[in-house]
Amino acid sequence: DIMDQSEKDLLEKYKDTNPELKALWEDHVLYSNKVDKLTTKPYRTPSEEQELKMLKKQKLDNKTKMIALFDRLKKEQS
Repeated sequence: DIMDQSEKDLLEKYKDTNPELKALWEDHVLYSNKVDKLTTKPYRTPSEEQELKMLKKQKLDNKTKMIALFDRLKKEQS
């Protein structure tokens, strides 16, 4: 799991009122589902392999943005 408990708490607290967090979370779920779907296939075509690499990169970029936002939200709380 990508989040610790404090980040899960922030997600629950702000996802309905912070459009940036909501969009990042929705993207994260979308990327995760697509990555899971491709990684569970017994065989992937070269284009699916390429798509998987791209999705993993997008998922990582998204995670980095979400962590930065969590850090900002934590600072605002304190």
